Amino acid sequence: MRLHNISLNNLRRRKAKMAFLTVGLMVGIATIVTLITLTESMSRDIGQKMDEFGANILITPKSEDLAMNYGGISLGQVSFDQREIREVDLANIKSIKNSRNILSVSPKVLGAARIRDKSVLLVGVRFEDELKMKQWWQIFGDAPKAGNEILLGSTTADTLNLSSGDSLEIGGETLKVAGILEQTGSQDDSLIFAPLGTAQKILGKEGKITLIEVAALCSGCPIGDMVVQIAEKLPDAKVTAIQQVVESRLKTLDQFKRFSYGVSGVVVFIGSLIVFITMMGSVNERTTEIGVFRAIGFRRSHIMRIILLEAALVSLLAGIFGYVSGMGAAKLALPFMAESKDAALVWDALLASGSVGIAVTIGLLASLYPAIHASRLDPTEALRAL
Repeated sequence: MRLHNISLNNLRRRKAKMAFLTVGLMVGIATIVTLITLTESMSRDIGQKMDEFGANILITPKSEDLAMNYGGISLGQVSFDQREIREVDLANIKSIKNSRNILSVSPKVLGAARIRDKSVLLVGVRFEDELKMKQWWQIFGDAPKAGNEILLGSTTADTLNLSSGDSLEIGGETLKVAGILEQTGSQDDSLIFAPLGTAQKILGKEGKITLIEVAALCSGCPIGDMVVQIAEKLPDAKVTAIQQVVESRLKTLDQFKRFSYGVSGVVVFIGSLIVFITMMGSVNERTTEIGVFRAIGFRRSHIMRIILLEAALVSLLAGIFGYVSGMGAAKLALPFMAESKDAALVWDALLASGSVGIAVTIGLLASLYPAIHASRLDPTEALRAL
């Protein structure tokens, strides 16, 4: 009789015990797969959120007398004609060493304007860059396309009683409201967005930029290095990284990763104990059977191979079912833990093969001593039980 047939027959005869062993090891592997998949999926989701987060580098003039707020800086008490950034300097930003990590550069010119005896803050932007950076914007109507079209914040539209399609005059220019922003809960609600060239003309700031927002391409980009490189290209500007929110999320995720790896280590240890105890009990129950095998000529290596083959088969099944169960659990838990409801689950072939490999390795290592113990049984002592 071949050794693998002996192992298979023994598994069939001890279905309950082998099922317990399979389930015990499967739960351990499923836990590991669930934790690792969740952390990887959440990392990717946060990385994508950081790509959509908007500006993480802010470039402003070197001025100490600012007050009117926008984007976390003050823009009120300053005379905006002082030390403005030149529009021609924008090209220098794209020439830095890490330029490939720049997703978007959005220059802005800001200034106060009077509309119907009310003071508003006019913001000149390049809409193609602004819309790429602020992907969370929802617009009622259309995004401005022509040079005479503007976008109103929700609060500004309510205050001025304007809607899409209406016209108004700012600084001698007649402008059409192309769309209105859905309420964002930020300073954008109280602004008027106009094409950059149009706003520069109205404010008398042709060729000048008040501030520049830069969005890096990915969560792993060297933001610190990029800040230094941009500061070297624009010596008269102040360059600041604004990524505290994303960094805090990444730190929290890193702590969760460490916790998951610690839990995985405990689960691996418990799984190995389950295999060891079960296989040791199986060997003790089969003392007579092993003695018969030794008496009819089976060598110690044959006994060890029978025991280890049983453990390998059970571990293989546990690894496969554990991976499938773990991915199923991760899919159910991800919507409750990720930043986005539509976060995608990471399917990793390396994790699939690794989970099966870990299960088989644990099973073999935990069964090694029982196999050695079985191979050393004295056939004479074993046959006395007959």
